[in-house]
Amino acid sequence: MENIASFQINHDTLLPGMYISRVDGDVITYDVRFVRPNTPPYLPTAAMHTIEHLVATFVRNSTHKDGIIYFGPMGCRTGFYFLVRGIDHADAIALMREAMAFTATFDGAIPGASQVECGNWLEHDLPEAKRWAAAQAAVLEDYAVERLEYPK
Repeated sequence: MENIASFQINHDTLLPGMYISRVDGDVITYDVRFVRPNTPPYLPTAAMHTIEHLVATFVRNSTHKDGIIYFGPMGCRTGFYFLVRGIDHADAIALMREAMAFTATFDGAIPGASQVECGNWLEHDLPEAKRWAAAQAAVLEDYAVERLEYPK
């Protein structure tokens, strides 16, 4: 079998940030990397789960909601994939920056975190999610479109 595109990225040079992972027609997949690969600590599962719920809810309620396809975790626990359509790169960065700020300051009940709404509703960690989101917000603070290309 052919090696898929995401496995062809040199993970030894990848730093926290946001990158264009792939473009499939009009769908853009962004790699929203929180952790340098192979450099623990990795995102704790419960915090990752909470970030997923908060960011997915935020972006799907934003002015760009019609262009949101997916926001979800990477299995390696180093970040998330963010799939969009019809949103330019600068707006995607701004939206992710806003979503991280929202998550970092969120107080209240985690959206979709009840037994009837979530398949693992007991595994959430809001304080850790806020801490990781604040760190990622700092990474994206001055992020520019020119930085969306994977490092060589």
